[in-house]
Amino acid sequence: MSGHRPRKYFGQHFLHDRNIIDKILAGIAPRADEHFIEIGPGHGALTRPLLERVGRLDVIEIDRDLAAELATQISDPKLAIHVGDALKFDFAELGAEDGTLRLVGNLPYNISTPLLFHVLDHHRRFRDIHVMLQKEVVDRMTAPPGNRTYGRLTVSLAARCRVESLFAVKPGSFTPAPRVDSAVARLTPDPVRRAKIVDEAVFDRVVTQAFNQRRKRLANALRSIVTESQIEALGIDPGARAEKLDVDAFIRLGNRVANNATRD
Repeated sequence: MSGHRPRKYFGQHFLHDRNIIDKILAGIAPRADEHFIEIGPGHGALTRPLLERVGRLDVIEIDRDLAAELATQISDPKLAIHVGDALKFDFAELGAEDGTLRLVGNLPYNISTPLLFHVLDHHRRFRDIHVMLQKEVVDRMTAPPGNRTYGRLTVSLAARCRVESLFAVKPGSFTPAPRVDSAVARLTPDPVRRAKIVDEAVFDRVVTQAFNQRRKRLANALRSIVTESQIEALGIDPGARAEKLDVDAFIRLGNRVANNATRD
């Protein structure tokens, strides 16, 4: 049994429930010829069974003590341990520019959103991404237009990948138990949809501005960057609120704003 004490500032909640581990493995269906990355391996509860099933596994662990523990307990040439912050990790170090990398991780709740976007910045390298997150966050990620939890995170992710909620996980599956339910989500990069975006920075700005004033008419929320007539010309109701628009409508809006900036 490890003597490591969970560190609150790293947001450590270690998965120990074998049934949930088996459900994760069934959901990702790893194969012997595949290259996986695991973020936050902790005590190796998922690392060990993954190693039995894959061709190569790189793990990223910010806690030096846990990384040293893994190195001592697991001796396998297929395993590479990287000590560092996943938010700063350069996935280009691992090669695989052909979209074959697969990622799995139990993400600290306090950095889950920025970490997802950091991973998606390297989307061309990944086939898919399976992550454990706070259930409330997964609900927001997968919400349909018109839902009260549909917002900036939903649209920003949907423009870049397909998002699925696989199953919920109760607090008792972790040590120490978090105060909230968790869920496992699958993100599959969508290069076709992403390629429709003229300028991702402009797109993100439009989405953020629209949802920062989500109770206003779209024309009023975006009046500083696009006109009402331009919104209408895109087949979008300028009187609608942001939460009613699907991701393709936001892409059209973002492209309109990007084109406006190019003409200025």
